[in-house]
Amino acid sequence: MMSEPTIYLALTDDWELRGDGSGDIRKLQFYPLRKLLSIYGNYDVRSTFNAEVMQQLTFRHFQTKHPELKPLADAWDDAVCEAFQKGHDIQLHVHPQWSRATYQDGRWHLSGDWALPSYDQSTAHSMLAQSKNYLENLLRRLDPTYKCVAFRSGSSCIAPSPFALGVLAQLGIVFDMSIVGGLRVNTRNLQMDYSQCEESFLPFYPCMDDARKVSKKPEPIVCLPIFHFYLSRRQSFKQVLSKSMQKVGRKLSSDGLTNKDSEDYARQWVEVDRSTRFKRAYDKAIKPCLKRKYMVADLSQLNYAGLKEMLTAIRVRTRQLGFRELPVILTCHSKYIEDFRAIESFVRDVSKAPDIKFATLSDIARKLQAGDFAIRTR
Repeated sequence: MMSEPTIYLALTDDWELRGDGSGDIRKLQFYPLRKLLSIYGNYDVRSTFNAEVMQQLTFRHFQTKHPELKPLADAWDDAVCEAFQKGHDIQLHVHPQWSRATYQDGRWHLSGDWALPSYDQSTAHSMLAQSKNYLENLLRRLDPTYKCVAFRSGSSCIAPSPFALGVLAQLGIVFDMSIVGGLRVNTRNLQMDYSQCEESFLPFYPCMDDARKVSKKPEPIVCLPIFHFYLSRRQSFKQVLSKSMQKVGRKLSSDGLTNKDSEDYARQWVEVDRSTRFKRAYDKAIKPCLKRKYMVADLSQLNYAGLKEMLTAIRVRTRQLGFRELPVILTCHSKYIEDFRAIESFVRDVSKAPDIKFATLSDIARKLQAGDFAIRTR
């Protein structure tokens, strides 16, 4: 009888403000980071925080003209260093819309394109190089051997692009984790279609002009998709009901400005081809309960029962493939977490599992380079 495969599970968090620049950095970043550090510390777990560095560069750029930004930028550095000193990994996340930001009356206004592939190669290279250099200069004060080896593009948008993967490879990035199989976005800010990705689970060598396709040969960079799965109809119904109740609760709360910012941001993600009230209601509330719900493996979007279903789906998939060792990446957007108890229960359970080892993205990069994980070619 074949032994159970070993799953190297990477808990990652896209650590950032909202995509339009709104939100209180203390509430959306500093507070949840320290909550996660506490949870992970309880179970001796090492995770990875994907730090959105373009945001930090923008805070630094405006801190002289707007002195109130400097202590926030300093606190950002301190938080990143605190996580790193506690044994967690820090890797690169970039939302290019911060490249054209203005700051007025205490609010950010971001006019840059949300999709990295929409920029010319020179501009993209400059954004990525500056962001990577900032992170490495910050953390090499603590560990001179630190390297930024993994990247996730803002809103997962990396393909198609004639240059994005090549630029990452030139900068020394070992693997990209932007692909999420089955994800499709068509909003006023972003258009992206990963519904026909040729690989959505295994590490693979991508075609260098389109990460949705698998190359016929080894390439200078690897892609490792974020896990996705389908939630059961029962849990889909419970999730729809829970989110509806949370939305009502937020509307009834006294924090009107915060709620308005959140609602304004949510409207930016309305699909332009499903913009009628009936279609939105069908797609969000009715269809998932009838046909199961497509889910990105995002810790911030699942209750405890949903997280257990996700773990079952991971195990089923790894057993089907028959490899001895496999990496699996989970994402999280801690700015959205309203109740940390489900995450703590999930981490507690997985920490006891004999077939799962927690891994940082740096761990996975080293194992990819050592040949410990199979990397698919076409």
